Amino acid sequence: MTEPLMIRGRPPRSTAVALLQAQGLPVSDITDEHLEHFFFIGSDGSPTGLVGLEIYGTDALLRSLVVGDNVRRKGLGSELVQHAEQYAASKSVRSIYLLTTTAEAFFKRLGYERIDRSQAPPSIERTREFASLCPASSAFMVKCL
Repeated sequence: MTEPLMIRGRPPRSTAVALLQAQGLPVSDITDEHLEHFFFIGSDGSPTGLVGLEIYGTDALLRSLVVGDNVRRKGLGSELVQHAEQYAASKSVRSIYLLTTTAEAFFKRLGYERIDRSQAPPSIERTREFASLCPASSAFMVKCL
């Protein structure tokens, strides 16, 4: 039997940014305020996985899912997404949206469905991630909780 993962909230900003940059993910809008709804696995100084949410009422944007190269294919990404979904549900979120250029198949396996960007609610359209940080070619996906 494997030991349950220790997922903690509010990663240190410097280490979160370093992990995201190492995987080529956007960091220019990551603030201490954003990190209120971020979760990580690993030590404060060296997180091995990270996921974040931006919550807008009953909608949320899942962002910044990253797992270090050295711990891939062990289920950490799925565990982090599941934790974020449970947290979002506890905050009365009904729909989680995301943008991805590389992980569409992964999110499809987790129950996310690709939709047209024109279907984004205004709160998600206004995010920097949607409006400018992620390319228009990104897959836009949603999961209803």
